Amino acid sequence: MDRNVKYLIIGAGISGLTFANYADGDYLIVEKEDEVGGYCRTIKKKDYVWDYAGHFFHFSTDDFRKKFLDSVDPDDIKYKDKNTKIIYKGELVDYPFQTNIHQLEKQEFIDCLYDLFHRQEKDDYDSFLDMLYGKFGKSIVEKFLRPYNEKLYAVDLTTLDKDAMGRFFPYADIPAIIDNMKANKDSTSYNNTFLYPKNGAGSFIQILYDALDPSKVLLKHSVVKIDRAARVAELNDGSRITYEYLINTSPLNQFLAFFEEEEFKSLRDALSYNKVLVFNLGFNKKSKYTEEHWMYIPDKKVNFYRIGFYDNILDADKLSMYIEIGYGKNDVITEEDVKEQLKLTLDNLQKLGIIDEETKLEEHSTIVMDPAYVHINTETEKRIKEFKEGETKDKIYTIGRYGAWTYCSMEDCMIAAKKLAESLK
Repeated sequence: MDRNVKYLIIGAGISGLTFANYADGDYLIVEKEDEVGGYCRTIKKKDYVWDYAGHFFHFSTDDFRKKFLDSVDPDDIKYKDKNTKIIYKGELVDYPFQTNIHQLEKQEFIDCLYDLFHRQEKDDYDSFLDMLYGKFGKSIVEKFLRPYNEKLYAVDLTTLDKDAMGRFFPYADIPAIIDNMKANKDSTSYNNTFLYPKNGAGSFIQILYDALDPSKVLLKHSVVKIDRAARVAELNDGSRITYEYLINTSPLNQFLAFFEEEEFKSLRDALSYNKVLVFNLGFNKKSKYTEEHWMYIPDKKVNFYRIGFYDNILDADKLSMYIEIGYGKNDVITEEDVKEQLKLTLDNLQKLGIIDEETKLEEHSTIVMDPAYVHINTETEKRIKEFKEGETKDKIYTIGRYGAWTYCSMEDCMIAAKKLAESLK
């Protein structure tokens, strides 16, 4: 059925739903999946509650904190002081590595401290890797920062912009590192405390969806073509939507494919990102690690770069985890790859002492995030900015972590979506 709407919203993830919550009513959301939520969906299998990946809330605005918490039974919210570790050479080191080098074996600590004092800082850095060496010195970079981030981003770090992670990167100067040797308190992270709903992050997404008119949300529909001049979007069922404003929250690389212009194809090909294979795993008993919330693994011999413990967050009595494995933009993840990676994961969890021979896998789910982390670099940032400015003239706005192609939090996405909706009223 053809329609005319003021706001056509592509994607029913956290950004699209938030925009619709603050728009003036005449909207239509087009979502290709059979449920809302995007990457913020929750999976439930028997005794286990899993998200698509670890999603934890760090509300900095009273508006969104109140919007969510007023709609949830207080007993259904877990409040936690973050407990995160690095598994380094079989031992646990507090995260972030650079402010906890005093926890290393003596000679490694001396190496890190020496290189930190003799690092060669610059006024301007050529790349993310160049910035790491300049700010932290050789030992800290090569023991943790380089191998971990290569596993995470699955790309040559020289291709990333020096500010690729923005405020999410835990910078620390020498006084902060020295002070932490005695205080042992991480003051560099944005997320030292967090809250998490017992029913998963999807329960917060449900609050956004419940505030909308379900007849204005088209599930299992997708945009296949956009005519900017006519302001018409064609859907996969052949219907046409005429819009006044187009709000895109789908990944920018996918959105660019809806246009026929050659320069958009060129930009799409230039965008860099990684994929992440996520395993959610439920076991028959607890791990020996009963306090930790998530852990970082820089060892290149281990297939995953990060693991998380839902059971320690939810205070559950059986081990419940998420596992993250990085892949490159052009890697193809086949069913055979998934089987092999699951076997490797279970083997490595046992080698690391997370599970033992008596720990049995009861339930699991597999998710491929594509894209997962966008790669920020100077050249594509400039082209993306020019694209957005050009599209704004045609009343096209692309927002959200993937729509805007940026590195940001869930709340950042909600704030931006609300601001745009209110500005267009």
